Amino acid sequence: MGNQAGEALFYNGNILTADAAMPRASVMGVRAGTIVYVGGSRDEAAARLSPGAATVDLRGRTMMPGFADSHQHFIMQGQHLAELDLRLKSREAIVSMVAARARELPPGEWITGRGWNHEVWPGRQWPCKEDLDAAAPDNPVALTRLDGHSLWANSRALEAAGLDRHSPEYPGGEILRTPDGDLTGILIDTPAFKVRQAIPPQTAAQRREACLRAQADMFRYGITSVGDAWQMPEDHALLGALYEEGKLRIRIYGMLASRFQGITPCAAVDREPVGGLYGDRLSLRAYKIVLDGSLGSRSAWLTDDYADRPGHRGNHRYTDEELLAVARSARDKGFQLCIHAIGDAAVLQAVGALETLRRDAADTRLPHRIEHFQTASAETVARALAIGVIPAMQTIHAAADREMAQARLSPRDLCRSYPWREILDRGGIIANGSDSPMDGVNPFHGFHAAITREPFACQREDDGHVRPAAQVRPAAHVRPVRMTREEALKSYTLWAARAELAQDRKGSLTVGKHADCIVLDRDIMTCPEDEVKETGVLMTVVAGETVYGGPENL
Repeated sequence: MGNQAGEALFYNGNILTADAAMPRASVMGVRAGTIVYVGGSRDEAAARLSPGAATVDLRGRTMMPGFADSHQHFIMQGQHLAELDLRLKSREAIVSMVAARARELPPGEWITGRGWNHEVWPGRQWPCKEDLDAAAPDNPVALTRLDGHSLWANSRALEAAGLDRHSPEYPGGEILRTPDGDLTGILIDTPAFKVRQAIPPQTAAQRREACLRAQADMFRYGITSVGDAWQMPEDHALLGALYEEGKLRIRIYGMLASRFQGITPCAAVDREPVGGLYGDRLSLRAYKIVLDGSLGSRSAWLTDDYADRPGHRGNHRYTDEELLAVARSARDKGFQLCIHAIGDAAVLQAVGALETLRRDAADTRLPHRIEHFQTASAETVARALAIGVIPAMQTIHAAADREMAQARLSPRDLCRSYPWREILDRGGIIANGSDSPMDGVNPFHGFHAAITREPFACQREDDGHVRPAAQVRPAAHVRPVRMTREEALKSYTLWAARAELAQDRKGSLTVGKHADCIVLDRDIMTCPEDEVKETGVLMTVVAGETVYGGPENL
């Protein structure tokens, strides 16, 4: 298959449509990249197509809408695939990797990497700059933690950023120090930006290659649409150029990054939202605001103390007045708001601001989003849903964070974390995603986490091989709060499209919508639960064109 008109007839399939009017079908017709028939008659589908349309025998394989990863970091994922992968089992293994890279580079060149997680190391202690100083004495080193909210830097990197023992604390973040006041090399949230700003920016060619790497990675896992949760203005020209070259195939819902002066947020929003760019490959309808940090870095903003750090409740970046000012500015421009909030205090602050905006006479009535929505009381959930908030959550986090969350959170917060059922049982919807490169991009792992609430993670061994981590059976109380398979499917398809204001164009295999679909090696709605995470993609199609695999794989 691959005719230029995006025209094809798929038949003899087990088609999961995600459309309640016809949940399953066996035949689908596509013309000019749009679905023109869904049902059970090959003849009726053919009547809507030209005689030269490609025909694809699905051989009983399962077809479904392409996954929409509602919250990830698209270009960052592509960059991550080209830098040091630090998902190793010990600090020593990472230090050895840095030392090896330093031997390959000239003095002064930066060494960067992502994915370290001290919670899986022996002792679970924060690392320190001295380890990196010994490994790379002549190179600045900046290593981002798995969650993206903490940075491990060596002395040369701190010096390049102008940070030393006399540096002040920055609002919305934390500099970890030794008892005598020296910097340990760990920077959490806002001060980490100081180091990142010192790293030479990537060239246009490097960012272009990062985009293409990320796109190929998405198609391999059946992802045809992404919510890019921190898009910079310079990305737009790059994506436009790729489209003109015929190389931008994935659909991107861009969340414009909040503007900062240094590390201080600006209240004014100076851009207008646009949608449907580049053949509906790019929409810039959303504005991202970050209220707190992450649980792993103990920077999520909680109302209770951290159980493993008494007296500490995380970090927050905005006063209520500051948040309302920037949110109102973006709303008045016509943007959908996408507010990052992980801790319950941050979620509560986000809901309060959105309630205030709803009371404005000039309110646009757009359904705004809260990204992550990781910890919230039943009352906060009810208030959020009452004003139309769509939680954009990552079910994989509940699996990956389970042991850490039990250590970090108070009993009260633990019982109200990852409140999927509370949201769904109150009539809300959830847009699912990965938050990659913070967690792996594979949507079948997220789907599995949603329906089982069991942890499934891969850990890179010191020998470089990636192997599944040991399965940990969940406590009995987590079983009632999982999603059904139907809910999990919608969270990655139809509900994700609604969260992007695009339910009329994608999210289900319905006549009139984009022909964005994937073919799988098993039926994820009926196969044993443990097999879901092993699902493979045989073919990925965007606008009727094959972008990964093909009929020869069926």
